[in-house]
Amino acid sequence: MPPDGHLSKEELGERVAVLKRFRELLVRQREKFSEYMHVLEHQRTDIEKGDVDALVAHVDLEQGIVSEIFAVQKVIEPLEDMYRAVYSGSEPDGVAELRSTLSTLKDEVVVRNTENRALLKQRMEMLRHEVISLKNPYAKRKSVYASAAEPTALDIKG
Repeated sequence: MPPDGHLSKEELGERVAVLKRFRELLVRQREKFSEYMHVLEHQRTDIEKGDVDALVAHVDLEQGIVSEIFAVQKVIEPLEDMYRAVYSGSEPDGVAELRSTLSTLKDEVVVRNTENRALLKQRMEMLRHEVISLKNPYAKRKSVYASAAEPTALDIKG
C-alpha cells in the first residue's frame, strides 16, 4: 500500500478481481454442497426402500459431485491465500456469511453421510440375515440322477 494510504487503480482492480473470484468460488462450492445434500437425501430414501438401482445411480452422482467439490477446493485454497494477503483487515460484506453457510453445509453433509452409511450397514446386515434364514426347498430331496448307474465305458466312435 502506498505511504499516503490510497490504492492505485491497478491495485484496486486486482483486489476487486480477487474478491469477485473468491466469492464466485465460495458460492459455487456452497451450491455443490447443497447438491450433495440433495443426493444424500435421495440415497437415504433409496436405502430405506431397498431400491438398489436408484442407490447405485445416486452413488455415481455423489462421486461426481465430490470430485467437483475437491476440484473447486483446489482452486479456492490458493485464491484464499491471495484474498487474505489483499484483505488483511476486516472481510468485505458477504464473505463471512458465505464462509459460515459453507461451513454449516459441510457439517450437515458429514452428518448425513454418516447416517446413510450406518443405515446402509444396518440394511445390509438385515439382508444378510434374511439370506441365511432362507430355506432351500431342494436341500433334502434326492437328485433325480442319484439312482442312475454310473457309466463304465465311453463310445468314442460315435
